[in-house]
Amino acid sequence: MKKKMTFALCFCNRGFMPGELIYGAREDMIKAVTDAGYDYIAMDAELTRFGGVETRDEGRLYAKWLKEHEGQYDGVIFSMPIFADENGAITALQDAGVPILMQAYPDEIGKMDFKHRRDAYCGKFSVTDVFCQYKVPFTVMKPHVVHPLTPAFAQNLKDFAAICRVVNGMKRFNLGCIGARTTAFKTVRFDEIAMQKYGINVESFDLSELFEKVREKADDDAVVLEKLEHLKNYTDFSGVPAANALTLAKVGVVLDEYIEEYHLDALALRCWNEMETYLRVCPCVLLSELNDRGIAASCEIDMCSAITMRAMRLASEGPAAVLDWNNNYGDAEDKVILFHCGPVAQSLMTCKGTVTEHKMFAKNDPGSGWGCNEGRIKPMPITISNCQTKDGKIVIYASEARITEDEIEPEFFGCGGVAEIDDLQNKLIRLARGGFKHHTAICEGHYKAILEEAFTTYLGYDFVDID
Repeated sequence: MKKKMTFALCFCNRGFMPGELIYGAREDMIKAVTDAGYDYIAMDAELTRFGGVETRDEGRLYAKWLKEHEGQYDGVIFSMPIFADENGAITALQDAGVPILMQAYPDEIGKMDFKHRRDAYCGKFSVTDVFCQYKVPFTVMKPHVVHPLTPAFAQNLKDFAAICRVVNGMKRFNLGCIGARTTAFKTVRFDEIAMQKYGINVESFDLSELFEKVREKADDDAVVLEKLEHLKNYTDFSGVPAANALTLAKVGVVLDEYIEEYHLDALALRCWNEMETYLRVCPCVLLSELNDRGIAASCEIDMCSAITMRAMRLASEGPAAVLDWNNNYGDAEDKVILFHCGPVAQSLMTCKGTVTEHKMFAKNDPGSGWGCNEGRIKPMPITISNCQTKDGKIVIYASEARITEDEIEPEFFGCGGVAEIDDLQNKLIRLARGGFKHHTAICEGHYKAILEEAFTTYLGYDFVDID
């Protein structure tokens, strides 16, 4: 189940401004947040003048209250119903430790007398200037001033919630590396120490250990049989030989054990060619199911794609998929077939997939590659993104596109979709010159601005604009 997000509310004050307007702002903001489906916490309005923060002492009081509620809020909304006092604001929020949304009220024509004039348009700059001086990150959105009870702020709130999910979910998590990088794929090399600098803890496992754990599983093990039944309900297993289906279930159980024991939030798996050679399976369908379940799972030991997939999952609250920049689509220069053998979450597909034998492995070793979950990616707006580790940093890009309804011939194996991407040819040049790999990750919906805000303002990634 999705966690219900909670925002800490903070309101400003300034002595010579009409402080009575803060009371209405509190009611407005509570209604806006709860109407959007979120929870809130707010310091008792009786503790400060008009329930706002003005003085340094009031700022300290709010900071103390915030510390007492640490872990109970995902972000802070700093509401400026009037011109703010920047000293109280920075004292209150400099140690918040979560994203901060700056919201300022608009003035109204006909209410510009001294009793009603807010001047928050100007006061917002006073606060953001001081926050920059103190190097405290914050989020500002369009329009510059906005009433909480408007559709514009409802969208701001939705976007801010997504930013909070990405930031809070990415600043510390566990990433599983299951198997060594295959020597043929230098493109997926990564810097584990660089990842740790960004709070990404890598746990590594050798494939030989996974193979031994699979061999130790009995055919009649209740957990294995339960996993097998789950996989058969997840997708179409009707063509898979019984022995291969059972092995896939055992591999799935072992992956679940790694996830549970090491608290993995995402993983990348060495998917070829040892599994096909020795276990006679291809683990695509297992990655598909993990992605639908909420564990970002990348193939080809592509750890950087797993990082990006987790961020995209947090932003969209849906699965992400790692895909090859695989084929041109006829003469259409702004279209490309994005494809992988079968690890795409079924919720991103047009319908339930069919588990088949991997045609590349079957060519030279028939019967060795059962496990591709074949199908087509559904038409939808998408975000595309991926990252690399470079000179001790994580460097990332993001853009937006759509999967079209264009057909791909039935003989095209695996799971693919036709993506239409504005100015694709120039984007491809920028990706190639930037040293980005042959993979990109996608999720449903447009989240470039949200990812860029989370990565650059709060997480410290280097962002490459390919648009």
